[in-house]
Amino acid sequence: MKITKGLSLLALAMSTHSAFAAEAAVPTDSSLHVKADPSLKSLLPADIVKRGYIVAGTNPNTPPTTFYKEDNKTLAGREIDVMNAVGERLGLAVQWRDTGGFDNIIPGLKTGRYDVALSNINATQARLKQVDFVGYYNASRLGIISLKSANITPFKTFDAVCGKEVGAGAGTTQITRLEEASKACEASGKPPVKIAVFPDRPAGVQAVVSGRVPMFFGPYEGLTWQVKLIKPLAMSGEIAVNDAPVSVAFPKESALEPAVQAALNSLIKDGSYQKILDNWGIGYGAVTEAKRNEEIFK
Repeated sequence: MKITKGLSLLALAMSTHSAFAAEAAVPTDSSLHVKADPSLKSLLPADIVKRGYIVAGTNPNTPPTTFYKEDNKTLAGREIDVMNAVGERLGLAVQWRDTGGFDNIIPGLKTGRYDVALSNINATQARLKQVDFVGYYNASRLGIISLKSANITPFKTFDAVCGKEVGAGAGTTQITRLEEASKACEASGKPPVKIAVFPDRPAGVQAVVSGRVPMFFGPYEGLTWQVKLIKPLAMSGEIAVNDAPVSVAFPKESALEPAVQAALNSLIKDGSYQKILDNWGIGYGAVTEAKRNEEIFK
């Protein structure tokens, strides 16, 4: 796996950015570049072609999804690579914006601030009522981290966290899943899960490191990265779920969706997509087809 040189442990593990999303584009660093396919241009909306670029929102969090490099101004990660490659395949630039928080993503799409958003966003039926999706990454594996010193026996089901405190990021599907797990605990006569909500994943990981919470629940690939870099941490829980893929999100009925879907499937077909995932050590999450909206859930 290739990793950009010069990234410090702190930047990799706890990369954040304090400023709210400015309208100026945020610079990015892509691990792979691809050639344009002129045949896809006809799928693009005329206003996007005239503008010459796509505006993409993201909430920089931790590797390998989206994060700021050591310079604290350049974005990198899976989401950056995937969407930049989509833009290149369509013959367009992608201008990135920092959304200033995961909870700002859907409002930003609905108000037209962003054409697309990529930030480890799971497609869900509830979210589909507000935004549209094109799926691009298998999200069926989730993780729960703890301190190694806690000596927690590795587990694969939520039964193990009944009566325990577990953190998760605000606005994520992990909160919903913990709420459902807590109800199941009570239904079986066990104490509920105590859920601690953090503004983002870095804050939750830091809370585990400092001992404020015993466990944190989140995307497997991101937490695996954290565990490799932060020696006191361990992956205690590996939870298999039947979630829909992580997806590119769009404003409802966006005319850009067919072009992005076609570009993603083109990248899947020629192997560029797999190279991007393999570069970040997460090739196990590759999908064989980028599906759209209701097709995602079939």
